[in-house]
Amino acid sequence: MNGDLGLAMSIKIFTITHKGFTPPVDSMYVPLHVGRINGENLGFLGDDTGDSISQLNPYFCELTGMYWIWKNFTETDYVGICHYRRYLINENGVVFTENELNKLFEKYDIITTKLLTLPGSYYKGFGINHHEKDLITTENVLREKYPEYFKTFHELVHGPHTYFGNIFITSKEIYNRYCQWLFDILFEVQKRTDFTGYNDYHRRLFGFLSEFLQTVWIFHHKLSVYECKVGMVGEKYETRKLKEQLAAFFEKRDYTGAKSCFLKCYEKRPDVLMEASDVTGELRLCMQIISTCEFEDEAHGQCILDIFRDYHSLIEHFNRLNSAVCRYINGYVRPQDTTFFKENNSITKVSVEIAVKLFCTESDKAQNILDKICILLPDN
Repeated sequence: MNGDLGLAMSIKIFTITHKGFTPPVDSMYVPLHVGRINGENLGFLGDDTGDSISQLNPYFCELTGMYWIWKNFTETDYVGICHYRRYLINENGVVFTENELNKLFEKYDIITTKLLTLPGSYYKGFGINHHEKDLITTENVLREKYPEYFKTFHELVHGPHTYFGNIFITSKEIYNRYCQWLFDILFEVQKRTDFTGYNDYHRRLFGFLSEFLQTVWIFHHKLSVYECKVGMVGEKYETRKLKEQLAAFFEKRDYTGAKSCFLKCYEKRPDVLMEASDVTGELRLCMQIISTCEFEDEAHGQCILDIFRDYHSLIEHFNRLNSAVCRYINGYVRPQDTTFFKENNSITKVSVEIAVKLFCTESDKAQNILDKICILLPDN
């Protein structure tokens, strides 16, 4: 924390990116192109100068930028990490100013994301989404190199809490000590890891491990933490491209092609459906559209794409369908909902059944809701 409460401390927050984007106008936020050595020059400051691990970006993600800041940047008292789409935001929902941060650092050691509460243990969740052996390797390395941290690691890894995103702001002193510890562990884990058969997503191992290790560091050192929301700006480049591809398939009435395209993307990037990627929820709606088309075609020889194929019209239609179904489930039916079902020739029993199953897990209640809605449909 600030030793002299009357002295403002200088702060730089590095906005990690691998894509072109429009940076915040505040000069406190500095774009940092990670993995620049492997790709085109975006015109931003890069992580490939001085002491650098830029070439390891496919494995270390934003950490190649964190490493560069640790080894090469000494110009300010405080440093931070955010992403080109994700920023720590204040109570008013906007990015922090330097003055706001200075006031917070009078009381806190570090500013970071809200602590997540997972549905199960971190260990279980990691095993579902990644290779469990890599977490075990990390535990072994930490126990060998830093045994004093092992108790904290063990308690947290079998508990439901973690910080996420490698998004934080702290003093350069704490940052340097943290990076020394973090990279000492990760480089040793790297030596012991066989990446044979790993896809692009699983190769990003050290970015995922470091989120949890940040939590271990904070808890072990009992740092005073100011937790705040993360603001999302736009959507991931990969998400936008996938939506454009799906829209093209819908336009051609090729829902089979859309399904194949989606599954290929999902195999490479299983995080594509996470809220941080699918900000608008449209990819989930696309899955619902594809499923609806399959079952409608099987039942009737035609589907929603025979009525309209425009992507935005489809998204609007299924959003309205889901909203109306949810109000029926929750007992808050509006007259507009009844009219929507009575007068809309593009709604089938199949589409309603899929929507009901998405939002109601109680089979008896789901059947009751389905019966109530289907009796309203024009073709009933």
